[in-house]
Amino acid sequence: MRTDKEKILNNLVRVRLLYGFIVIVMAIFVVRLFYLQVIKHDYYQTTALQGQYKEYELPPKRGVIEAHNGDGTVPIVLNEVKYTLFADPVYIKDKQEVALSIQKIIGGNVDEIKNKFQDNSRYVVLAKKLSKDQKESIDKLNLKGIGTREQTYRTYPQGEMAASLLGFVNDEGEGKYGLEQALNDQLKGRPGQLKAITDARGVPLVANKDNIIKDAENGKRVVLTLDMSMQQQLENILKTGLENAKSKSGGVFVMDINTGAIKAMANYPTYNPAEFFKVEDASVFNNTNVSDAYEVGSVMKPLTMGAALSTGAVKPDTTYYDPGVFTVDGNKITNVEESGGPGVKTMADILRLSLNTGATWLLMQMGGGEINAKARDTWHDYMVNKYRFSKLTNIEQGYESPGLVPSSEDGYGLNIRFANSAFGQGMTATPIQMGSALASVLNGGTYYQPRLVDEIIDNNGKAEKLQPKVVEKDVVTSQASQSVTDFMVNLINSNHRVYGFDLRPGYLVGGKTGTAQIANPSGGYYDDRYNGSFTGFVGGKKPQYVIVVRVNEPHVTGYAGSKAAGPIFSATANMLIDNFGVIPDNN
Repeated sequence: MRTDKEKILNNLVRVRLLYGFIVIVMAIFVVRLFYLQVIKHDYYQTTALQGQYKEYELPPKRGVIEAHNGDGTVPIVLNEVKYTLFADPVYIKDKQEVALSIQKIIGGNVDEIKNKFQDNSRYVVLAKKLSKDQKESIDKLNLKGIGTREQTYRTYPQGEMAASLLGFVNDEGEGKYGLEQALNDQLKGRPGQLKAITDARGVPLVANKDNIIKDAENGKRVVLTLDMSMQQQLENILKTGLENAKSKSGGVFVMDINTGAIKAMANYPTYNPAEFFKVEDASVFNNTNVSDAYEVGSVMKPLTMGAALSTGAVKPDTTYYDPGVFTVDGNKITNVEESGGPGVKTMADILRLSLNTGATWLLMQMGGGEINAKARDTWHDYMVNKYRFSKLTNIEQGYESPGLVPSSEDGYGLNIRFANSAFGQGMTATPIQMGSALASVLNGGTYYQPRLVDEIIDNNGKAEKLQPKVVEKDVVTSQASQSVTDFMVNLINSNHRVYGFDLRPGYLVGGKTGTAQIANPSGGYYDDRYNGSFTGFVGGKKPQYVIVVRVNEPHVTGYAGSKAAGPIFSATANMLIDNFGVIPDNN
């Protein structure tokens, strides 16, 4: 039999063992809690919030584009608020019922909406560009996993006006073509960021203190050099001129001769940038004044004359005997029937009669009397380094083409290739390159970078006024400049009736036509397909505006340059004189 003392000791041991066990259990709990709440705190917090904690991008508002209108400016591109409908499929239980409810508001196919709920993504776009009424109707449904977000889209209050030089913004918010592409970085701004805990429907709790918000930086406002009234009138002139010439496409622009600023620029056919997705032929997006290099034809001759005069190869009063035909590398260079045939010709005659042989003769004089390495190198230097053909002008447009100038040293038939280039064949340039080069010849020898942007304004209202940018000086001599101006005026005075232009006393109007055969990809040129061009200027005492016209494959009786492009030039010249501050020389 155990004694009472032994019983007491045994009970005490049991109590101590029980107490020890409890202490050990408590210690395990404490250690586990410490592990979970301290050591693994971040992990479990992230896991707990994973279904509710999301990142959202706050899109910036794209910069507005404006153009001049009288003494002020008006928007030509604005932003319109629309809404994107999205879903988080995790929260959607009855997919059929939710899809049906949404379809009643946004239209479309119920099954297609329902199928999007099968996506493994936590963010599925169901529809874009919803109206405010549609957005509010969806919000009232209070559907779990369904939300809307505000999005701005481009709107064009002037419709199709200047579409080819503006470009458009695609559904991903990226600028395409024209100004929208060239100035995308300045216009698009920088997105903000919202990290938010969501409610049970997946909608951000914006007021939650754990949100991290970085404000969006809106895009810059851009003011163009364009004059809205001039732009509208020029587009009408071009469309009418192309219809009369039975041409399907063409372009025209007006540039300030002393700054390089584009005052108006038109293309046809055109489109509505707000409905770019409806366009079937993507070529209509191109601003062909900038993107399409072509063999320019006889509008090159004033530039060839400028080079020959500036190098001292000829003088303004030089005369020469024109044989009516030159044979170069076994190829014959001839003139149009109206050239007057062989005989003594003046420098003015080379432009007035558009003599291919005259342009070839000028090239010969740059080589000391024949087409040789000196002639090729001199003319190549003028084309590439003075007139800047084969180089981008860097006008604010997407998809600009540099054109092509043949090498002066390598290749087959160098002499005939350079003879052809003297009258605009065998080389290519864009209308903007031709206009910029001609402006440098007419203004005394300064090549200004052509530009469409007048001013850029940041979010704080700070304006950066863009100044004319001089790219090249002393392109031609002042005497050469004056002589080419006089010769081009003489051409208009002699042939103005052919172009449908009535002379305007007190105004300086000069020009040059170009009719160029179209190259056949198989080799040579088509016999019955031509492009018509006209480059010229309008001013008072001095040239003020350069005008460049291009008409593609017109169907007219006569030469494409004179009969198709000439009337467009004439109408544009009259428009500028009548409405846009050309001050006449009363002397």
